[in-house]
Amino acid sequence: MVKEKPNSIRTYDKEGFRRRAACLCFKDDAEKEILLVTSSKDREKWVVPGGGVEPLEDPRNTAEREALEEAGVRGNLGRHIGMFENIEKNHRTTVYVFLVTELMDDWEDKRAMGRTREWFTIADAHAKLSHKPIQLHYLRELLEKPLDMVT
Repeated sequence: MVKEKPNSIRTYDKEGFRRRAACLCFKDDAEKEILLVTSSKDREKWVVPGGGVEPLEDPRNTAEREALEEAGVRGNLGRHIGMFENIEKNHRTTVYVFLVTELMDDWEDKRAMGRTREWFTIADAHAKLSHKPIQLHYLRELLEKPLDMVT
């Protein structure tokens, strides 16, 4: 089952790419354990929470909203990791670090589509995201920006 949002309007940047935002959800600021969610298309596959930027919505707000909708988590949005382009799907995703402070027992995508979530080490997340090369790039970029080098 693919999630459909009846009131959702896709937004595009000036080059015609669909605007998206996502967050790498971490258990704490050590950034050693990352939260992934099951794919909306295949419950055997894992993904990073993210989705489309709504009209007049800032990508930071989108990232927080998607973390709540898809993973059932609240927390603190952190540093910007980068903008990632997917030519095949014609979208650009702005990615942030997100420190989880609250795990909901029940959340929108769990109720609507049976989506689950799980904590993984970064190494295990690499394996789980092997079907998503762009999302693997999120992790590589994160590892190239050590915490003490971020301003």
